Amino acid sequence: MKIHILTIGKPKLAYAQIGFEEYAKRMARLHELRITHLADRHSNDAAKITSKTHGATVVALEIQGTQHTSEELAAFLRKRELESRELCFVIGGPDGLPQAVRDTADFQWSLSRLTLPHDLAMVATLEALYRASTINAHLPYHK
Repeated sequence: MKIHILTIGKPKLAYAQIGFEEYAKRMARLHELRITHLADRHSNDAAKITSKTHGATVVALEIQGTQHTSEELAAFLRKRELESRELCFVIGGPDGLPQAVRDTADFQWSLSRLTLPHDLAMVATLEALYRASTINAHLPYHK
């Protein structure tokens, strides 16, 4: 499955850089993974953000979105794998995503009802996707 992770900004803190890179490496073993980091200055540029998602099924990370258990996220990925060429997860900047991006996304996903620091949200997104992917691949990561 093709998965595109589109973020506003890159992880800045050392722990987040290490975690993001580690889970990206793991994800790349299970999926055709593409990562795009847009500069922070594009955080409110809906046209720039959506131009990077063309042709993909778009999942906006949004606090008001649907929350999933790991198993539910795994089922979501399985279903999307059958329906779409690429699945693009869009992670906004510290202030979230522009309304136009949220409105045009195919799905909205919330990691948690908690407010997470931007760096941690990027790592948690990749870890959750990796965990769901290992469930689908019947690998022992998820227990």
